[in-house]
Amino acid sequence: MINPLPCALTIAGSDPGGGAGIQADLKTFSVYRVYGLSVVTALTAQNTTGVQGVFAPEPEFVALQMQSVLDDFPVRAAKTGMLFSAEIISAVAGCLKGVDFPLVVDPVCVSQSGHKLLQDQAVQALKDEILPLSALVTPNRPEAELLTEMTRISSRDDVFEAIGRLQDMGASAVLLKGGHFRETDEVTDWLGIRGEDPLAITRARVNTTSNHGTGCTLSAAITAGLVLGMGMREAVEKGRDYLQLALEKSFPLGRGHGPVNHLAAMS
Repeated sequence: MINPLPCALTIAGSDPGGGAGIQADLKTFSVYRVYGLSVVTALTAQNTTGVQGVFAPEPEFVALQMQSVLDDFPVRAAKTGMLFSAEIISAVAGCLKGVDFPLVVDPVCVSQSGHKLLQDQAVQALKDEILPLSALVTPNRPEAELLTEMTRISSRDDVFEAIGRLQDMGASAVLLKGGHFRETDEVTDWLGIRGEDPLAITRARVNTTSNHGTGCTLSAAITAGLVLGMGMREAVEKGRDYLQLALEKSFPLGRGHGPVNHLAAMS
């Protein structure tokens, strides 16, 4: 008899182009050899050139999806992506309170093309209801500035201050991603685990326009690592390596920013 694969849950929006959102998460879970479960928080009409529209289900239906999954599957870790509205955030948070598995929060606010994926009134709900439940939150610089209300995060001291503020909101750990900082030959992400000094995680910057879905892919890889029993630092380091390879072996697809190569680790 074949033993079942361990289960990971993604709570996020759908990307019909397959580069980001639930589609990217499920591809990543499969490469890590974990069984992917999904709760759809929004349908998007998008491609490599941008987002043409968003349709969100009723919050009660999002909660029903979650309860259906949690009642029947042994989830070992979960991640959130696009949550869109305050009402959906409240529905998701209500289902996650008291669960016994770690939650990775990718605070998706704006698409790579500049389309807003989180309503203005939902930002406070994200801070109040989701961050306190998180084992890890993974903002890029604009997201960290929005959540911390810091005018600009640019220096090392700024990064440490932002990590501290996010931990004060309840996040057990913070991965402040460095892709939006000044262009150099390297990208440095900062991992702040409560009770420890922030750790710099540096990789070579990959010169590619096929970088759609990087945040979704990284947070999904970290979630899969936690499912497999890795500690937070190991899950983040290995997740960053997975994303690095996916960027290095990405390929042009579509007329805009193509996807990373989620299957690169299998070739």
